[in-house]
Amino acid sequence: MTGTPGTPGTPLRVGLVGYGLAGSVFHAPLIAATEGLRLDTVVTSNPERQRQARTEFPDVRVAATPEELFDRAAELDLIVIASPNKTHVPLATTALKAGLPVVVDKPVAGTAAEARELAALAEERGLLLSVFQNRRWDNDFLTLQQLLAEGELGDVWRFESRFERWRPRLKGGWRESGDPAEIGGLLYDLGSHVVDQALTLFGPVTTVYAESVVRRAGAETDDDTFFALTHANGVRSHLYASATAAQLGPRFRVLGSKAGYVKYGLDPQEADLREGRRPGAGWGTEPEELYGRIGAGESPLTGGGTPVPTLPGDYPAYYAAVTRALNDDGPNPVTALEAAAALDVIEAARRSARDGVAVTL
Repeated sequence: MTGTPGTPGTPLRVGLVGYGLAGSVFHAPLIAATEGLRLDTVVTSNPERQRQARTEFPDVRVAATPEELFDRAAELDLIVIASPNKTHVPLATTALKAGLPVVVDKPVAGTAAEARELAALAEERGLLLSVFQNRRWDNDFLTLQQLLAEGELGDVWRFESRFERWRPRLKGGWRESGDPAEIGGLLYDLGSHVVDQALTLFGPVTTVYAESVVRRAGAETDDDTFFALTHANGVRSHLYASATAAQLGPRFRVLGSKAGYVKYGLDPQEADLREGRRPGAGWGTEPEELYGRIGAGESPLTGGGTPVPTLPGDYPAYYAAVTRALNDDGPNPVTALEAAAALDVIEAARRSARDGVAVTL
């Protein structure tokens, strides 16, 4: 059994802990858009965010603390944890011990060992524990998966993935804190995305080399990070996560024995969600001028190669899969053990950057 399904035909009641960026922009809208789920309660102690939640979801209940939510555990079918990283493990543990399935935003934990302990607890209790890795449903990632499945690139030799931003000034908050307890910095933030995508595409990693730098004045934690991964199948992944990129490189550059694929631009779903747009007709699509190109010996910057229509991005597919899993009608879309494997790489990257050596897994 993977979860605690509700009465057939009755939506599963969801408690959402946290209503900052993750909770209000990603989770709440996607939960509300998912057939079979109902956003029952939002937990936030911030009065402004409480008002925001009630405005955006008039029927939602609001709780000031997680304890208020867990006092009503019997009234809920799923807990979603979108609060600061340091709270993920204790809140997930409490939810699982209360008999509730859990979705946790990435990173599920600060260490792979903690992630595996959570996975073991969920297995022991017979409950779903899923990790929100929404970038598996980015439009460019889905397109690349299709190209690989169809053998369009041949044997892949090198995978380059960039998640770059230009944010020369600090925004403040726990994500930029130097306190290790906060689990901040780009290694855990954007690094969680690029590493998860690389592992999903090309499998386990045998060696990790990383450079992790603090560049901005006043910054306390890494804001410019590079990973070089060697996969067990021989593919080399070069991954970049940066808040200090004055010129953005291609999102993907994938080189194979038959052809290469180059794609610029970021999936539009986050921007659309931030602007208040919601899943519906045309969701996740992008204009033709942003299509990636496939070819050999040609530069996409001068029009070389063949445009590849980008598949629509599909963040709603994550919660649809969670709903099926809770009703014993499909697999967990992202397991905690998969997240633990990504954390193995991130922890190795920290050691590599600190010591200036490659780390063998």
